[in-house]
Amino acid sequence: MARTRLVGLEKRFDGVAALAALDLDVADGELVAVLGPSGCGKSTLLRLIAGLEPLDAGEIYLDEERIDRAPPGRRDVAMVFQSYALYPHMSVRQNIEFPLRMRGVEGALRGERVAEIAELLELVPLLDRLPGALSGGERQRVALARALVRRPKLFLLDEPLSNLDARLRAHVRRFFRDLQRRLAVTTLYVTHDQTEALTLGRRVVVLERGRVQQIASPVDLYERPANRFVAGFVGSPPMNLLPARNERGALRVAGQTIVPGTELERLLASIGETVTLGVRPEAFSPATEAAPEAGLVAVTDPESREFLGGETLVSARVGEASILVRLFGEGPLPARVAAPGASLHVFDESGRRVGP
Repeated sequence: MARTRLVGLEKRFDGVAALAALDLDVADGELVAVLGPSGCGKSTLLRLIAGLEPLDAGEIYLDEERIDRAPPGRRDVAMVFQSYALYPHMSVRQNIEFPLRMRGVEGALRGERVAEIAELLELVPLLDRLPGALSGGERQRVALARALVRRPKLFLLDEPLSNLDARLRAHVRRFFRDLQRRLAVTTLYVTHDQTEALTLGRRVVVLERGRVQQIASPVDLYERPANRFVAGFVGSPPMNLLPARNERGALRVAGQTIVPGTELERLLASIGETVTLGVRPEAFSPATEAAPEAGLVAVTDPESREFLGGETLVSARVGEASILVRLFGEGPLPARVAAPGASLHVFDESGRRVGP
């Protein structure tokens, strides 16, 4: 496999930037997830690396070899698309070995490679079937096998699980995660599904309108979002965002005064008055009469509860603002809930997160 380095990638369509000045370094054997909404440039990024679209600016390296000027067939990159793109008239065996035939690999070696990858992806009983006789998950594994049998330096996955139902998607996701760890294939995995990104990626790149918003581990992305966009996009349900005032290091929200920790109070002293307060739905718990003054208190709406088994989602209000609260366990719905000051996030007027 290989280290992959992207330097200043840019792509425009009809004068509109699909990608702008994107830099990324992927370590040998690392899986990096690329996450973002539709139209943010995720698939364009993979197509540029694979050579299916020309760059407007930038450089692409595999190890230390620059490949952005090479034709697609000479880049040693394999790509799996959202659609399985299997040849319907060919058996599973023939589909998997097709890229080896195209590269002139001789018959005995082709057979060994196909047997090896079929065993790894649990496809041996299916080798003589046609794609039409397979389930969605089986067809996706055949598409993965066809790409991996080449033993490429870089593996590109473009929303490969989006055509599967939720239960099968979870199963194939776990299967692919274990497979990638065993093979240590250098991988870029594009998805709009944050569950896939956070469970699969060693690091996650968040894109919005062609620009990188944050590159971080799943834990850092969730606990320390770089800006309001990441805070509102990552998390299910997403982070609640409330307008607030910064008054000499204390925060005023709907008549409440919130005193943050010493470190955040010091940082607030250097920014303007208009800020946004962020709080995750799961940060709340039932409030007692002795609820800490430093926290954020909300009043729940008993008519809005959604029971989901191990958790309950409840609408609540902070002044005139509506928020969503996630409560765990059983019991009656509390009239008031509170989130401690240490769980709160602050974003300045530009949307940048304030904090370490």
